Amino acid sequence: MSDPTYALPTMPSAAPDEPRAPDPVAVALGNASLLGVGYLMLRRRRLALAAVAGSAVLVLRLVTTASPSYEVAVLVWWAAVVVHGWFLARGGGGRGTTRRQRLVALGITLPVLLVVGLLRFDAFRIGRSVTEARESGDCARVSTAQDSVWIGHRVADAPLTARGDEAVAACDRLRTARAELSTALTGNTEALADGFGTLASVLAKGGNDKAVEATLNGFLGRLPAKNPCDTAAVTDWLSDRGRSHDVLDRAADTAALTAPAALVGCGDDLLADDSWEEARTYYERLLDRYPGSGLADRARKGARKATLSIELANVSNLLSGETGTQPEYCAAPAKYSGAKPMGKGTNPALFYASDEDGTASGYPKQFPGSWKADDAADAVLVVCMGEDTFGDSVETCPYRSESSGAVGDVSFHKIEIPVKVYELRTGRLVADRKIQISGTSCPSTIFTAESTVSMYVDPSKSDVRSAFRPLVVR
Repeated sequence: MSDPTYALPTMPSAAPDEPRAPDPVAVALGNASLLGVGYLMLRRRRLALAAVAGSAVLVLRLVTTASPSYEVAVLVWWAAVVVHGWFLARGGGGRGTTRRQRLVALGITLPVLLVVGLLRFDAFRIGRSVTEARESGDCARVSTAQDSVWIGHRVADAPLTARGDEAVAACDRLRTARAELSTALTGNTEALADGFGTLASVLAKGGNDKAVEATLNGFLGRLPAKNPCDTAAVTDWLSDRGRSHDVLDRAADTAALTAPAALVGCGDDLLADDSWEEARTYYERLLDRYPGSGLADRARKGARKATLSIELANVSNLLSGETGTQPEYCAAPAKYSGAKPMGKGTNPALFYASDEDGTASGYPKQFPGSWKADDAADAVLVVCMGEDTFGDSVETCPYRSESSGAVGDVSFHKIEIPVKVYELRTGRLVADRKIQISGTSCPSTIFTAESTVSMYVDPSKSDVRSAFRPLVVR
């Protein structure tokens, strides 16, 4: 009989370890980092990638738009992934090393939140510095403070850093305004309009009052410019600029203080340059706009001088003409207010003749020097002489022709000249008549054509002077 076979007892196999279920709090803490750590603890890799992608998109939009709505969206997203992770872990069941999981999650999330908090605090500090600098009108400090902003600050507090960017942009525009206003000091009113337009646009943004005022003060402090005419162009524009009821209206007050000296100075310069019309315009502008100015008397004298120069130039032009012809003045007289009025005694005159043979133009050579003016500036009268004609008959004498032996009578006549006399001061016609010059007649011999029946008398210097004396001597 064979030995019985004994079977060894079967040992029970060890039960496999249950997977450690992540702690809901640990998962929520991990997701609070916005890096999908909680989902990784749950081995939900796709959810982790989606969480990171969603966070990246929202942060990118927040940084690029600096819109507070995206800041709210980030907070909502942060709360959503935290709550979602907590619910996913809560439904998993099982045991786990809770303490260790929470420490790991906290070790990742806490530095992230701490960095974000510190960056946000630093962004607030920078923003306060920018605000203080802007409110004091110090653009240099604005730029210096905003230069310390980097991408971390923009992620932590995008709206606040964006306001700093706006302050820097406003300062950049003010630099443009300063350049435009500097150009305006050369009398360029287009640049002046551009500069004030830029200041107005910066002022409209709000919070830039002091910076705009500082820029405006810098420009106004440079008035007057070197050239008074440039200054006058600027002050005229500022005076004509409509009121905007803000700090820019101060420019009109400065213009009112600067303009009188600029207008008179420009008038003086133009007067010295013989630009009389323009000079008078500037003088009259001062008298119209600032009649109570201490420079009003100087402007009146300047305007008077400019007017006299204009009148004298006009009269001189009318009196110019070719020899042997009457000047245009004789047909279209004009006044020169600077001339002396016609009065008793000798009134120096300018004599002009219109004759073909030039006889009449020779009479002034026989006048005394006191009768003749050198030019329009010295004259009292203008005497326009027409062509010589036969005046009254003086004597008739018979003469025998040497060639034919025939005897003929020749009548001798005074020399008659039509004259018009104008008072230069007023351009008024004071005499319009015909004068007759006497002289000797019936000489023993005459040289003329045989058919001649009328001849002029032969006037002496005294005869010529006697005829013209009543015109110039009162």
